[in-house]
Amino acid sequence: MPKRRNRSQKGFTLVELLIVVLILGALAAIAIPRIIGSSEAAKINVCKTNIQLINKQIELYRATTGTWPNKLEQVTENLDYFPDGPPTCPFGKKYRMTSDHRIDTNRHKH
Repeated sequence: MPKRRNRSQKGFTLVELLIVVLILGALAAIAIPRIIGSSEAAKINVCKTNIQLINKQIELYRATTGTWPNKLEQVTENLDYFPDGPPTCPFGKKYRMTSDHRIDTNRHKH
């Protein structure tokens, strides 16, 4: 004969579990958009930092060699300027050097 559960036994009812699930769902609905927004802002900041770093290394190339690089890879693929390899855009775009030997933030929009 199966044991019957009496009122003094501890446990959760289906209604209590449903309330907990609804509360967790509401908290997730609030938190997830904020996390996604923070991730996007972090990627933008990484990209801006990469652009500043590449521009400074282009200037260092000019100061070291006396000439501007003909193409960006002369700087980004040179281990003297980027020993850990070239910086990559977190959005998967490619950095491009303008005719004034800069990585232009206006051309590299997200």
